Amino acid sequence: MVDVSEKGRTCRSATASATVQLGSKAFGLVHDNQLVKGDALSVARLAGIMGAKQTAALIPLCHPLFLDHVAVSVELQKDGQTAVITATCRTSGPTGVEMEALTAVSVAALALYDMCKAVSRDIIITDVKLLSKAGGQRGDYQRHHT
Repeated sequence: MVDVSEKGRTCRSATASATVQLGSKAFGLVHDNQLVKGDALSVARLAGIMGAKQTAALIPLCHPLFLDHVAVSVELQKDGQTAVITATCRTSGPTGVEMEALTAVSVAALALYDMCKAVSRDIIITDVKLLSKAGGQRGDYQRHHT
């Protein structure tokens, strides 16, 4: 584990995204909130928040962080029958929150898959990526091609 004890505490944030290709049947049921298991979008958002909070337990050598804020959103895109999951995490600490944002979208995507798997096995999770980060010694980052 990297020693961050000498690093100053600064405000840091990171945003990540993931895409879930649902297919027509699952997309329609999610869109209309008609899945037997319940409200897939709410479950995915909550799973993403919980995933962000558990990042240090899931990723070896990742520092446990006190998260000041976690926001997870799921946008359904009819064109392509996809759900685009976005998570933003913030902390005031000695290390960044990129892993928390990436874990949040990954866990949210897995939860959405779990909610939909009874109606389709053709669901694909794709494009898990860091969109931006702010704060820290290496400065800000913004993905130019989303």
